[in-house]
Amino acid sequence: MDYAVQINDVSVKFNLARERVDSLKEYFVRLLKGSHKVDEFFALKNVSFNIEKGDSFALVGSNGSGKSTMLKVISGIYKPTSGNLGVNGRIAPMIELGAGFDMDLTARENVFLNGAVLGYSRDFMKQNFNAIIDFAELWDFVDVPMKNFSSGMQARLGFSIATLVDPDILIVDEILSVGDAHFRGKCEAKMSEMKKKGVTLILVSHSINQILSVCKNAVWINKGNLMMVGTAEDVCNEYMKNKDL
Repeated sequence: MDYAVQINDVSVKFNLARERVDSLKEYFVRLLKGSHKVDEFFALKNVSFNIEKGDSFALVGSNGSGKSTMLKVISGIYKPTSGNLGVNGRIAPMIELGAGFDMDLTARENVFLNGAVLGYSRDFMKQNFNAIIDFAELWDFVDVPMKNFSSGMQARLGFSIATLVDPDILIVDEILSVGDAHFRGKCEAKMSEMKKKGVTLILVSHSINQILSVCKNAVWINKGNLMMVGTAEDVCNEYMKNKDL
């Protein structure tokens, strides 16, 4: 079987300081005395699952369950504390609203900045600039600094750039929830079009209806633990019955 993503016994641990330290000197003094207290927090605990190439796959769970951490591991933003993963293909991640943008620059300037971050040449971005702004429906604001944009407008521009060229794997984390219904419909249509071309889609959404309409398979993560892997319908049904765990 050909996999786009393989997650093998992955754990991610964060250290959370329990006391406020006001200076670097104080930090080292407390460290030497052994009085600097740190709590260990596992965002993911020995999670394993695979995503087939061309699949449309959802991560389901409540806030703080570890879904976004998992997406960041897949995207290479976080390294696992233990375990390993394999990713086969080029990723276009849409994980954090505004990532890759400079809020003091205009939308026009940010198209080229974000394109450079994704590895596209300036000439390529020039050739596709009109298509990006057309899809985002932002011609009236193209020369406005993005600090004046709503979260929905930022999401529209980010999605338009990320899906300019079909990646092998498209990762979308909740940011479509800030857009209006019209644009969410456009995005879902675009994702369906990409799926038909064989792009692997990985989606995080609190909208069960959106997951069921877009995704074929899913995984449920709760408090960092893997609860279930299966079809989107089966996983969502089980999650909705037990989401207060």
